[in-house]
Amino acid sequence: MSTENEGTAVPADHPAAPSTPTTPPTPPAPPTAPPASAPTPAAADAPTAAQPPTAAQPPAPEAAPAPAPDAAHAAHTHTPAHAHTPAPESAASTPAPAAAGAGWPPPPPTVPAWGAPLPPAAPEAPRRRTGGLVAAVLVAALVAGGIGGGIGYWAAQRGDDGVSSTTVSSGEAPASFKREPGTVAAVAATALPSVVTIQAKSGGSQGEGEGGTGTGFVYDQEGHIVTNNHVVASAADGGTLSVTFPDGKSYDAEVVGRAEGYDVAVLKLTNAPKGLKPLPLGDSDKVAVGDSTIAIGAPFGLSNTVTTGIISAKNRPVASGDGSGGSNSYMSALQTDASINPGNSGGPLLDASGAVIGINSAIQSTGSGFGQSQAGSIGLGFAIPVNQAKNVAQQLIRTGKPVYPVIGATVNMQEQGEGATIASQGSGGTPSVTPDGPAAKAGLKAGDVITGFGGHQIDSGPSLISEIWTHKPGDQVKITYERDGKTSTATVTLGERTGDS
Repeated sequence: MSTENEGTAVPADHPAAPSTPTTPPTPPAPPTAPPASAPTPAAADAPTAAQPPTAAQPPAPEAAPAPAPDAAHAAHTHTPAHAHTPAPESAASTPAPAAAGAGWPPPPPTVPAWGAPLPPAAPEAPRRRTGGLVAAVLVAALVAGGIGGGIGYWAAQRGDDGVSSTTVSSGEAPASFKREPGTVAAVAATALPSVVTIQAKSGGSQGEGEGGTGTGFVYDQEGHIVTNNHVVASAADGGTLSVTFPDGKSYDAEVVGRAEGYDVAVLKLTNAPKGLKPLPLGDSDKVAVGDSTIAIGAPFGLSNTVTTGIISAKNRPVASGDGSGGSNSYMSALQTDASINPGNSGGPLLDASGAVIGINSAIQSTGSGFGQSQAGSIGLGFAIPVNQAKNVAQQLIRTGKPVYPVIGATVNMQEQGEGATIASQGSGGTPSVTPDGPAAKAGLKAGDVITGFGGHQIDSGPSLISEIWTHKPGDQVKITYERDGKTSTATVTLGERTGDS
């Protein structure tokens, strides 16, 4: 129990209070109140009067005048509210009848401590009742102080039992907390086990060729992994591929097929484990601008990284690659502001339900344009729509070769802003419009400028190819074109081309 509250301090200029009321010199006198009937305000720095004076102590001098109300209030505010032993009644607290020869009426009683009820100005009996009430209040305060001191002592003892921290534990929250379905945490927890990190190494003469890191995801239970072509291209001819799952287990893999133009590739685990969980595929045609997105990958080699954003735009014509030839890829991309960096390539772009809506493929950076430069994300990432990627993956699994829809015409790939202009001649001096091909059958000629394809505006050769490759061979598509300043329309039935060469 705390000892700092034992007794009640007495003002330094007051005599010690007697242990029993003084006997009035002139009987009869009304009985005085019990010793605890009215507390005496104490100064914060006065000595403690824990015991009554003994016979050996000198007689108390004449009682000093009672303190003024303001002083009493100030002294009271410094007195601990949970004192354990009431102070003896002050000689100035309850006035005794005047001694012989003293003047009348006696001096006014001391103003009670702040918070105690004021005594009525009537006869002694009401004052005795008020004293009893004050005593009851004091006893309650002492009991409360005792309880508080006991609790503090118990807490201190508990704190000494090898536990010095005063922080509050959250208990079982981490173990029992469950994320609601549809939250980013819940979607990521479900998808992460099916997203892999791919290490590709080329077949160097010393067995230590160059390579890189990319991402892929489980396509089916047979062990097929879908990723970007540029992730595995360096290992496609004599190199090695390894696939690592989030649990740390790695497997060798081989290329099933690659499509340079689509920037899609399919791998197969050589010793696929049981229980693979393919990611569900969504419908990229139904995606709307503003929809939430979640990207998972290994940016700069940091596997199992999750970032979020929204769909910033749809049908964004994107050409990625080195810009020097047939290795370029074209897509009518989903644009997202989810953070995508080198290493995210080939990873899934998910919607809020956890379904794959795209394959992360390219970024726009301030360094060197589209592609996988080492510059970081600036919020412009591009993903191959999953509807297109699904068609390509299925074709690669069936035949190992990609199939492209074509219109049978060569267009200018340099001009932009006016549409896709059919060139005057094709590569190697061949006709720009393939005889008896789809474009020729639709009535198109060299010099025509295609401005619309399937309801989408065309502003360049890359944007036309990007739109063509969202379709399948045999699809009939409406084309808008300009010839000699006149706008016309035609319907073309798409042909096909097998392979990248």
